[in-house]
Amino acid sequence: MLDLTGKLLIAMPGMGDPRFAHSVVFLCSHGKDGAMGLIVNKPADLPLAALLDQLDIDCVSRRIGERPVRFGGPVETGRGFVLHSSDYEANLHSLEIGDGFSMSATLDVLEDIAQGNGPERGLLMLGYSGWGPGQLEDEIAANGWLTADADLGLVFDLDDSGKWEAALKSLGIDPLNLSASAGHA
Repeated sequence: MLDLTGKLLIAMPGMGDPRFAHSVVFLCSHGKDGAMGLIVNKPADLPLAALLDQLDIDCVSRRIGERPVRFGGPVETGRGFVLHSSDYEANLHSLEIGDGFSMSATLDVLEDIAQGNGPERGLLMLGYSGWGPGQLEDEIAANGWLTADADLGLVFDLDDSGKWEAALKSLGIDPLNLSASAGHA
């Protein structure tokens, strides 16, 4: 079985689910039991400061509080996840994904970020994207997704609005040449 852990999923133009239109998803895990990922380019229209206030966490800097929270996916949208660079490990637990990426889902990472002691690079998401056994493979076979290597610069440094196009270009694909209809030889 192909393991896509640590790879990017790039939504094709014909993606049937509008929640995933033009999405770039970082896959945190992929195996025989299914897959779990985080959308890295969909803002949730919520600043970090508002989330920290809800959790009674003090923020040392207005600049930190202005960081956007993202929509990680439609599953458990009240649960937070931080996809971050591997320079940081949460006190309670961080999942090392490889190639410079880690993921933490415990409150201590938010406390560290609020105090300016968090990871050098990171994205905070509410919710995640999940697939049951074989579901993601079926969606890829049905021309719903392309896969690409994850790049720290693309995931953490680009504006959300440019990530989908940059991910496609990393495969040598011009988004203007993509068709929404699938074909099979």
